[in-house]
Amino acid sequence: MALIELKNIVKSYPLDGFNLKILKGISLEINQGEFVAIMGPSGSGKSTLMNILGCLDKPTSGKYALDGVNVEKMTNDQLAEIRNKKIGFVFQGFNLLSRTTAIENVELPMVYAGVAEAERLERAEKALKSVGLKERMYHMPNQLSGGQQQRVAIARAIVNNAPIIFADEPTGNLDTKMSVEIMDLFTKLNKEMGRTIILVTHEEDIALFADRIIKIVDGEIHSDEKVKKRKHAQKDLFAGE
Repeated sequence: MALIELKNIVKSYPLDGFNLKILKGISLEINQGEFVAIMGPSGSGKSTLMNILGCLDKPTSGKYALDGVNVEKMTNDQLAEIRNKKIGFVFQGFNLLSRTTAIENVELPMVYAGVAEAERLERAEKALKSVGLKERMYHMPNQLSGGQQQRVAIARAIVNNAPIIFADEPTGNLDTKMSVEIMDLFTKLNKEMGRTIILVTHEEDIALFADRIIKIVDGEIHSDEKVKKRKHAQKDLFAGE
């Protein structure tokens, strides 16, 4: 059974007396442990698809089964519980609380989950160490580089042991070298820790870190292909420099 299964997902919005269709009958499956990149031009519907996959929004019609459970008609509270247990998010803008230390930012999902303080601290420290920020745990976001802030965001995404990580343009605010370091980290999360990674990006070089690339055009799947030659390490991007 697929971890994620979409059947004929439609998303539309009322606009000037008619319904504007953003997604036009998307059907796809994603298995546990896959690393999938979703690509598409601006306005193609890839971010809308990401929001539905991540239980941040509901489809207008169609079926969405997440880990065998239909979620398309769940209440907002039920979706929030699903997100807290099964999903971690990493965004282009990092989305860190500016007046809160790195470790406190990482603790936040566990606060919402009702985890005891001592366990929160232990798990947050472990998560930050796993992304290479052992020496930066008590720094504020403005004391960290963009790449370090994104590492904090990744630590926050994995701290609840969510099996699925959604990354929405996670390298959009980073330079090339730091982008590759962040993608290497996602690769390790996927290959060594078994996390399912779903990445939205408009950059072909970034998408090539995935096992599979789904291209969305005008709200429909244009192509869905396995990556023949994945990027695995920094040398792949810098080979010609």
